Amino acid sequence: MSAIPDKPALEGLEAKWDGVWAEQGTYLFDRLRAAELGRAGVYSIDTPPPTASGSLHIGHVFSYTHTDVKARYERMRGKAVFYPIGWDDNGLPTERRVQNYYGVRCDPSLPYDADFVPPFHGDAKSLKAADQVPVSRRNFIELCETLTVEDEKQFEDVFRQMGLSVDWTQTYRTISDETIRQSQLGFLRNVERGEAYQALAPTLWDVDFRSAIAQAELEDRDQQASYHRLAFPKSDGSGDVEIETTRPELLAACVALVAHPDDERYQPYFGKTVRTPVFDVEVPVRAHHLAQQDKGSGIAMVCTFGDVTDIVWWRELDLPNRTILGQDGRVIAEAPDAITSEAGRAAYAELAGKTVFSARKQMVELLDAAGALLGVSAPFNHAVKFFEKGDRPLEIVSTRQWYIRNGARDEDLRDQLIANGRELTWHPDFMRVRYENWVGGLTGDWLISRQRFFGVPIPVWYGLDENGERDFDRVILPDAASLPIDPTIDVPAGYTADQRGVPGGFEAEVDILDTWATSSLTPQLAGGWQRDEELWSLVAPFDVRPQGQDIIRTWLFSTMLRSTLEDARAPWAHASVSGFIVDPDRKKMSKSKGNVVTPADILDKHGSDAVRYWAASSRLGVDAAFDPQNPTQMKIGRRLAIKILNAAKFVLSFPVPEGAEITHDLDASMLAALDVVVREATTAFDAFDHARALEVTEAFFWTFCDDYLELVKERAYNQADVGQPSAALALRIALSTLLRLLAPVVSFATEEAWSWFEEGSIHTSAWPEPAERAGDAAVLSAASAALIGIRRAKTEAKASQKTPVARAVIAAPATHLAALRAAAGDLQAVGRIAELDLVEGEEIAVTEIELAPAEES
Repeated sequence: MSAIPDKPALEGLEAKWDGVWAEQGTYLFDRLRAAELGRAGVYSIDTPPPTASGSLHIGHVFSYTHTDVKARYERMRGKAVFYPIGWDDNGLPTERRVQNYYGVRCDPSLPYDADFVPPFHGDAKSLKAADQVPVSRRNFIELCETLTVEDEKQFEDVFRQMGLSVDWTQTYRTISDETIRQSQLGFLRNVERGEAYQALAPTLWDVDFRSAIAQAELEDRDQQASYHRLAFPKSDGSGDVEIETTRPELLAACVALVAHPDDERYQPYFGKTVRTPVFDVEVPVRAHHLAQQDKGSGIAMVCTFGDVTDIVWWRELDLPNRTILGQDGRVIAEAPDAITSEAGRAAYAELAGKTVFSARKQMVELLDAAGALLGVSAPFNHAVKFFEKGDRPLEIVSTRQWYIRNGARDEDLRDQLIANGRELTWHPDFMRVRYENWVGGLTGDWLISRQRFFGVPIPVWYGLDENGERDFDRVILPDAASLPIDPTIDVPAGYTADQRGVPGGFEAEVDILDTWATSSLTPQLAGGWQRDEELWSLVAPFDVRPQGQDIIRTWLFSTMLRSTLEDARAPWAHASVSGFIVDPDRKKMSKSKGNVVTPADILDKHGSDAVRYWAASSRLGVDAAFDPQNPTQMKIGRRLAIKILNAAKFVLSFPVPEGAEITHDLDASMLAALDVVVREATTAFDAFDHARALEVTEAFFWTFCDDYLELVKERAYNQADVGQPSAALALRIALSTLLRLLAPVVSFATEEAWSWFEEGSIHTSAWPEPAERAGDAAVLSAASAALIGIRRAKTEAKASQKTPVARAVIAAPATHLAALRAAAGDLQAVGRIAELDLVEGEEIAVTEIELAPAEES
C-alpha cells in the first residue's frame, strides 16, 4: 500500500501506474487460469490494429477507450481477459508515408543497394513524384519496415499514456513473418476450396498508386463535368443519332450505344448500327434496362470502360473490349483493331500518350473539326469514384487479378453471411442494417491483389510455356510447411533458380495481397490459429469485435467472410461500433479533411482520466462533437478525478474501529442506495452501455461527496459518538465500492486512491456486488433535500455555512417525516443547529431559521 500524500494530485499518475502495471503484469493474459476456467471464463477482444502510418488522432482515443472500459469491467468480473493489439503496417498508406518521409519511390527494376541512405528524413511531402529518388523494391521495403517500427513505438506510448489495459506481450504486426505465414496459409486454403481465383476483367484502377482498388475502398467525390453532344452517323446514311457524354476522350473505346427498351425514340434503331464520329467504327445500338430515358438525349455511349455501368453493359450485352487507357492513366500507343481507316488511326495517334485531361481536350478539337460536336453544356457537379486514399478519379482498365468469392454472385454464400451477421449482438443494433445493406449491394467478388510492394506476397508462381509466356492455367502453389515465402526470391519445388524467367521454367507472382486480406484475419493472427491451437480453442470465436462504423463494409465484412469460409461461423459474439468524432461544425474529423486533433497534447493538458471520461460519456454508435478550444466534458472529467483523490483521502482519515457494524439509519440508507447503483451499473456494462454505467455512478458519487459526507463527518470525527463506528464503516464501504465502479473509466485516480488502503490493483479486484443490507433509501434522499434547504437558508441570510443556528423548522410530507427524524442528529451537526423541529408540509423545505447571536469578542 502507498502512503497518502499531503496534497493528492493527478500529475504523474500515468507514468507511475503504467510502470507498476507493466512490472506486476497486471493485464497479462493468464493461460493457466484461462485453461482452468475454460472458454466460458475467457473474455477475448479482437482489438482493431491501427494503421501505423503517421500519428494517432483523437478518434482513436475515443473508440479505444470504449473497448478498454469494457475490458476492465470484464476483468473485474473475474474473466481471464485476452486483450491483444496489433499494428496494421502494410499497404498503400504506409508506402505513401515512406515516399513522403524519405523522398523515395520504388522502382522494382533497380538492384539492391546495401549502402543506400535516403535523401530526406521527415520533410519530403512537398516533393513531386518525378523528384523522388528511385530505389529497389528491397530498399523500399526496408525503409517501410524502419518507419513503421518507429510509428508503432509512438502509438504504444500514447496508448500506454491513455491507460489501455492491453496485454503488451500479445502483439502482432501485419507484415511480420508469422503474420505473412498465416495470411498466405489462409489464401492457399481459399484457393484449394475454390474460393480464391484469378481472372482477366475490368478493374477499378488508381493511376497514381498504379494499383487495383476493391469496391469497399471506394468513395464518391463531386467533380465538375460537362455534357458533350455528339453526332453518330447511322450506317445506312439516313441521318445521325445524337448522344451526350462527359467522357469524349473514350470515343475510340466505344463499343455500342444503349437505350432503354421502352424508349420509343430509339426502338426503331435496336439491332441496327451506327458509326463513331472521327474513328468511323461500326457499333451496334442495343437495349438495356439501366439506360436512363431522362438523362441527356436518352441514349448512352458504351465505352470500355468509362464507369461501372459500362462494365455491366459490356458483360451483360456480350460486347467487345477496346480498352484504350493504360495503367499509367494515359492513352495507350496501340489503337484498337476496330479502327481501320487511315484517318481514324491518324486521329488516334494524336491521342496516344496523353493523360485523360489532355486527351479530352484533343478529342473535343477533333470532333469539332469533323463537325460532330453539336454542343457543350454548362459545367455541373456529379459524383465520381475515387480510391478513398487517392487524389485522382479512378479509371477502369483490364487486368488479371486475384479474387475471393464474397457472395456477390453466390446466393447461398450471401444468405450465410446475412445469417451469421444476425447471430451477432450488435451494439447499437441499427449497425446490423448497414452490414446487411452492404452484403446485399455487392456487385462483384472481392478483389484482393494489389500492384504494390510492401505487403504479404501472393504465394504463387506460374509455369512458362515454350515461348517464355505465362501459362495462367499452370499455377504453382507452395506447400503449407514452406510458408512464409516470397515468390520473387524463393523457388518452387521441382525447379531450380536458373529456371526463373526462361521458357519452360517459372515466373513469380509479383503482386501482393490487399491489406484487408490480411486484416480480415485479425482473430486468427491474435488468437494463434494454425500456430497455437490451445490458445485458439480458448479465445475463438472471440467475444467482441470493437470498431468504427466507417469500416463495417471493409474490416467487419471481410473478417466475417473469412470466418464463414474457413469455419462456417461468425468470428465473434458481439460487435461494438463507436461513432465518429466531429468538429464543432458537426463535420467528421479525418486526416483528409485536415481537421483532426492529435491526442498527445490533449492527454498532457487535461490528464488521461479526464480524456477517458470524455470518451466514456458517449454511447456506442453516437457521434461526439469535440472542440479543442472548449473541451467541457474533459474539464468535468478532470474535476471528477481530482474529487476522487480528495474524497478518498478524507474518508480514510476516519479510523474504522474493530468490530464496527452499520447501526445508523442514514448509513444503512446510503448503502441501500449504493446497492441500486451497483445493480444499474452492472446491467449497463453487461449491455455495453458504458455511458449509462458512468452516468448513474457519477451521479451517486457526487451525492455521496456533497451530501452524505457532509452529513456524517461530525459523527465520523467524534470518537465518543455511538454512531461513529457505523459512519466510518459506511464511508469505507462506499469508498471501496465507488472506486471499483469508477475504475473502468477513471483508471489512474482510482488505482492511486485504492493503493492507499488496499493491497493489489483495483483493476484485478472483484467487481462490487449488492450487499443486500436492510436500509431505507428515502432517508438519504430526504436528508439531502433538507441539507440543501439549510444551505440555501443560510445563503439567503447572507451567513456563512459555519454560522450556528439557534432554531430551525423543516417541513416535509408526512411520508418523509420518519426518514428525516432518522437523520435529524446528523442534520443538526452539519447545520450547527441547536434546536430542530420537524413539521408536516407539502415539500421538504426550511420554513424557519433563527441564527444564533454572534458571540461577543
